[in-house]
Amino acid sequence: MKLTEDVYLVGGGNLAFNLSNGADCHIYVVKNGDHLAMIDAGVGLGTDMVIDNMRSDGLDPAAVRQIFVTHYHVDHAGALKQWRDLTGAKVYASTGSATAIRTGDAETVGLAQAKKGGYYPSDYVLQPCPVDVAFDEGESFRIGDLPLTPYASPGHCNGHVVYLLNGQERDYLFSGDCLFWGGHIIIQNIPDCNLQAYAATIEKLMGVDFDALLPGHLTLSLREGRRHVDAAAKAFRSLGIPRNAVQL
Repeated sequence: MKLTEDVYLVGGGNLAFNLSNGADCHIYVVKNGDHLAMIDAGVGLGTDMVIDNMRSDGLDPAAVRQIFVTHYHVDHAGALKQWRDLTGAKVYASTGSATAIRTGDAETVGLAQAKKGGYYPSDYVLQPCPVDVAFDEGESFRIGDLPLTPYASPGHCNGHVVYLLNGQERDYLFSGDCLFWGGHIIIQNIPDCNLQAYAATIEKLMGVDFDALLPGHLTLSLREGRRHVDAAAKAFRSLGIPRNAVQL
């Protein structure tokens, strides 16, 4: 699904458009010339559907050169090994996420708890995946000619990052599970979910300029995306908590 000249949505599950496996996050592809990069990879149970979606959009899956992951939860990182093997692309992750991804650390990523909650099949196994580039905030990258800047954004979980892409026609914030339409967030009963860290992250994002908010699930906002940061910050500043994006 072509969103703009820069970005395609090629996967996603039950929390939006059902483009691929029901457990998948939004899977984005950034295109600049012949250069393709993926933002988040999905759970790995619907990779064939993602490949079909890419080909329908005129994208060659084998041309993916970079895979950037926002955090280590399985719906975002579970398919990293598949995609790295398929394409030879380099995998990029924050230093806070890299160890769990490299080792397939099911405990750190909360896989057992997520299985009990019915998010993934009981026989699902997280495949360890090499991380080619582990980075800290302050580093920046390029997708073809387009600058990509990661920002540390803990709160939903440790090691979470969001990515600012300076595109041809607008700037995009790929917010993973940090921020959603309407200023919603995702607070879960997991050990590394931290409300105070979340509030500090949203406050930091108030200083980031962008046009389009492209979250890991649910509704997209291709223009005026900053209003969603404003809404979350308003709730935190009033000593409240923004609404949870996932209501169980």
